Amino acid sequence: MSSMSEKSRIPSKFISSLITVSVFLLVLSSVFLLQSGNTSFIPRSVFELMLVNGTSVYFEPHVKKERFKLPFLSSEVPQVDAIKPLKRISESACQVSDSSKKVGSVERKKMVCDSKQALLRVFMYELPAEFHFGLLGWKGMENQTWPQHIPPYPGGLNLQHSIEYWLTLDLLSSDNLNVVRPCTVVRVHNSSEADFIFVPFFSSLSYNRHSKLQENEKVSVNKRLQDKLVQFLMSRNEWKRQGGKDHLIVAHHPNSMLDARKKLGSAMFVLADFGRYPAEIANLGKDIIAPYRHLVTTVPSSKSAKFKERPILVYFRGAIYRKDGGVIRQELYHLLKDEKDVDFTFGSIGGNGVRKATQGMASSKFCLNIAGDTPSSNRLFDAIASHCVPVIISDEIELPFEDVLDYSQFCIFVRGADAVKKGYLLKLLRGINKDKWTKMWERLKEVVHHFEYQYPSLPGDAVDMIWQAVSRKISSLQFKYHRKKRYDRSLLV
Repeated sequence: MSSMSEKSRIPSKFISSLITVSVFLLVLSSVFLLQSGNTSFIPRSVFELMLVNGTSVYFEPHVKKERFKLPFLSSEVPQVDAIKPLKRISESACQVSDSSKKVGSVERKKMVCDSKQALLRVFMYELPAEFHFGLLGWKGMENQTWPQHIPPYPGGLNLQHSIEYWLTLDLLSSDNLNVVRPCTVVRVHNSSEADFIFVPFFSSLSYNRHSKLQENEKVSVNKRLQDKLVQFLMSRNEWKRQGGKDHLIVAHHPNSMLDARKKLGSAMFVLADFGRYPAEIANLGKDIIAPYRHLVTTVPSSKSAKFKERPILVYFRGAIYRKDGGVIRQELYHLLKDEKDVDFTFGSIGGNGVRKATQGMASSKFCLNIAGDTPSSNRLFDAIASHCVPVIISDEIELPFEDVLDYSQFCIFVRGADAVKKGYLLKLLRGINKDKWTKMWERLKEVVHHFEYQYPSLPGDAVDMIWQAVSRKISSLQFKYHRKKRYDRSLLV
């Protein structure tokens, strides 16, 4: 009888254990569901993206209702070797997860950006695709504003003014954990929560590709888009709130936004320089100077040629006969062309021009950045990427981030009137010894990452530096706005 009782208890113990295990699994699966949110159990489809200007990236589509969000990069993305992360106040806005990846020589960690603590909160208009990625040939489905796969930006001279492309990508990816990026800016979807408003118009590409009249056209696509943009902005309450002063518009190409810049002049512009702008429309008081996207390949710090490994003293390759302030180029050409350790030649981007410039700059101690049709050119940033000490001969030039970067530590400035004096420039440069040059060369390797555009962005790169520059402008703007509201009685109603 006793043995029978023990046998009957065995199934009971088994059933009890089975129930305990089932409850445990149920609790575990509930926790998993809470953590994963609305994520499907279907295996995630990861799509390989076309090369974004030489960077191999992968995307994961993420769709919610009818809003199509940009797919996001994995953290396994190769980055430029010369990158050196910059510590910033905004890093405190990020919660670092346990998961981390090493990308090249840089350890990147997944970060959750807190919109309340991020340096900037940004609202971005959902403009139709014809203003941004549609200019790259992308066509979305109905109600789709942003692409699932990023269209590559065209190369050549188009690429040097691609700033709005990189800023837009950064904002689109700002609220997704799968993208490892700084927490300097966070995109918000309610304009009342934003510190400023971003206008995603690829104005430089619009000018480069669509400023000329096509067959049967009375108005160019570029002008039509500008007119539509002005009409759109003027109708928005966000614009009316401060008269557009808290709006950010990128117009990096000197001829972009020609038809709309006067009407939208109260906004904050991101520009290459002020050469073709009247002071009342663009100035350092409200606008941002951004670096060009360099065309030459960045020289890794470990492979950068030292003083004695650079046989060329002075290097310049580009258009020699220019108008306006650029006439100084031809004067310098006649002064320097026959010097034995000077490479001063005509050149363009065609016919392996970029490859030749890459080799020439990397083999030179000093690279000339001479004023052309406008005060600035991409040549300065090509020189920085090559660790070739820039010699800036442009009296009206404005430089990116000069409020936080001391260019005299890695550049040499020469007034135009002095540069054209016979023998002046070469005497100056030959008088710089190995130790002095090496100190500037070392500094170039430290700052080069501030001039790199990439996706995802890294702390202290060009994208991050632009956002920080915007923050410094916004602080002043908010101060003036708050003072103006002191006696606004409508707030009491």
